[in-house]
Amino acid sequence: MEVRKLTSFVDDAWEKDIVPQLVDYIRIPNKSPAFDKDWQAAGHMQRATELIAGWCKAQPIEGLTVEVVQLEGRTPLIYMEVPGEGSDTVLLYGHLDKQPEMVGWFEGLGPWSPVRKGDKLYGRGGADDGYAAYASLTAIRALREAGGKHARCVVLIEACEESGSFDLPFYIDALKQRIGTPSLVVCLDSGCGNYDQLWCTTSLRGLVGADVRVDVLGEGVHSGDASGIVPSTFRIARELLGRLEDSETGRILPKHFHVDIPKQRQKQAKAAAKVLGDSLWQRFPWVKGSKPMAKDLTELVLNRTWRPFVEVIGADGLPAIDKAGNVLRPTTTLKLSLRIPPSADPKYCMARLEKLMTEKPPYGATVTFKGEKASTGWDAPPLADWLGDACAKASQTLFKKDCVYMGEGGTIPFMGMLGEKFPDAQFMITGVLGPQSNAHGPNEFLHIPMGKRLTACVAMVLQEHLQRPRGEGKGGKPAKAEKAEKAAKADKAAKAAAKDAKKAKKAKK
Repeated sequence: MEVRKLTSFVDDAWEKDIVPQLVDYIRIPNKSPAFDKDWQAAGHMQRATELIAGWCKAQPIEGLTVEVVQLEGRTPLIYMEVPGEGSDTVLLYGHLDKQPEMVGWFEGLGPWSPVRKGDKLYGRGGADDGYAAYASLTAIRALREAGGKHARCVVLIEACEESGSFDLPFYIDALKQRIGTPSLVVCLDSGCGNYDQLWCTTSLRGLVGADVRVDVLGEGVHSGDASGIVPSTFRIARELLGRLEDSETGRILPKHFHVDIPKQRQKQAKAAAKVLGDSLWQRFPWVKGSKPMAKDLTELVLNRTWRPFVEVIGADGLPAIDKAGNVLRPTTTLKLSLRIPPSADPKYCMARLEKLMTEKPPYGATVTFKGEKASTGWDAPPLADWLGDACAKASQTLFKKDCVYMGEGGTIPFMGMLGEKFPDAQFMITGVLGPQSNAHGPNEFLHIPMGKRLTACVAMVLQEHLQRPRGEGKGGKPAKAEKAEKAAKADKAAKAAAKDAKKAKKAKK
């Protein structure tokens, strides 16, 4: 493979084709179903799907097939196949649905108004995750144009990720025979610590979302008449939050929401903190005088990737300030977003949160708990030698810097699902969501040079995947060693089961 030809092709494709396509894509307000209940009638999702699928179908890639699959009552999915060498399969993933508008866009910018300023393309969804379909096929095409080869590739572009991917399991099951068993999964929906090197995501936090409503009265009453007699619903809600969170430090108090952080992840966090330095926290739009929650940079990385934290992302029962009278309000509802560690069980955490919020409410208030979502986190399997070498080679070749591994604080439910379905696969989880890119918020942008280099990195990894040593097992270790390790684990499990059975028998006597 000729690297110069690869990068030249990718650069041209982005400038002449991908960026113009993303401009059209950004204009479409195809909000995820969680934010647009009438998405089918609105037609924006269909427009976005047709735009991307139409471009994909037009790509001159020999053997490429593109199909829009739509199960009854579910969001659409773009399914693509590209034949390749050998018997292995690579699965590439992205999504086309978007977060809602959000307020606070700079003058001249808006969620559905694409604007390019130098290296940045502003607008909702360009970086999260409209570029993924274009980058996936461009990586495959560029690799071929540069003389390289790859294994069979399957590309999935879903339309429900921002709502928790609740439709995706049905598609994975419906298409499982066609997908096969991937030995490599490439996900282009993650972040990067900077735009100077390749970043690979090692873990993703899970998410528990819920509405907590507090009622004390049937209607609002004069605050001068009732305060001191009738407790404030806001104060009760605050007290309930105090059961979950230390108000001074932000630490989540109950141990049920914490896990032991693996030593390897602690080591990677330290390395990532060293690379990022103070840019780890300086990249956020602080107001003057504000500062981060800790001085130790490694602790900040671990806070963001392996520790639980809660945010109140919405509230009901609070009138706008210019419409607020002197009324003791009858109800307060808080929408909670609780990020949980990658290996924590979201259903268990949801149950613990409900019990924490509703058990023995202050003053006998009525507390209603409505669980909204319980999304699984993800912790990557051990990195295969070939993939580590491939990512290192790609980063040095295209960025002239080392590849960095770090967890992400966000949630991609798709990853936990694939981790369970394909336990022997290797994972390259990466993306363009870097400093100030502000996915989900105002002024979201896609860093175009990062998009270009990342596309070329994927192409290089695809070739290295095909050329990895034949003696390696699916987990990246020598096949014999892998077989011996599995046998040892099975033996250990059998001994543990026998020991438990013996204890149970003794207890019964």
